Amino acid sequence: MLKLEQELKKNTYPGRGIVIGRSDDGRSAVIAYFIMGRSVNSRNRVFVTQGEGIRTQAYDPAKLADPSLIIYAPVRVRGNDIIVTNGDQTDTVYEGLEKGLTFEQSLRSREFEPDGPNYTPRISGLAHLENGEFDFAMSILKSNEGDPSCCCRHTFSYDRPAAGEGRFIHTYMHDGEPLPSFQGEPKRVVIEGGIDSFTDMLWESLNQENKVSLFVRFIDLATGNQETRIVNKNQ
Repeated sequence: MLKLEQELKKNTYPGRGIVIGRSDDGRSAVIAYFIMGRSVNSRNRVFVTQGEGIRTQAYDPAKLADPSLIIYAPVRVRGNDIIVTNGDQTDTVYEGLEKGLTFEQSLRSREFEPDGPNYTPRISGLAHLENGEFDFAMSILKSNEGDPSCCCRHTFSYDRPAAGEGRFIHTYMHDGEPLPSFQGEPKRVVIEGGIDSFTDMLWESLNQENKVSLFVRFIDLATGNQETRIVNKNQ
């Protein structure tokens, strides 16, 4: 398994990232989401709580140039399901589940972001908790190696994740012009420590100049009790 600390420190711009897995003591489902930015518009954000989830908000409303791709609810909760994505497809998944669609079916109506030449992938995760256990799925919708005429759709599902193990998917392989989309299966990564040490590790490992905000949640599988941490560079 890969070390998240090493994966993040060697990549100045993974973009947005989702981690889902199980704590090393086996007791908790772990969900994390971070955002980074290169432009003033992208960096001008903070995470704020919204119900059981979170949303992005302009740190300085006067500097908000285009809210279309940066203001959204990254995390929403629907019963036993926790949805986490890098865009407004969070709402698409939520509404799809309400209609009886699956995670994959819900995302059929969406594609990568219309921000050529990057065509930022839409990455999404869904964790389902029930009877003291959980499973999760991850999805990425991306252009065909930068060709927007074709949308490549990949969904990965993981049943009964092992203690101390998670999966990590992010939007970009590394910094570049244009930004190269993530490739392959979500990375198998180590999850260790409690929520505070895990949050600190993630935040300190993200590139200092480009990091913007981080969300981490641990959910006790036996009781359903949850702890959440939100870290914003803009305070």
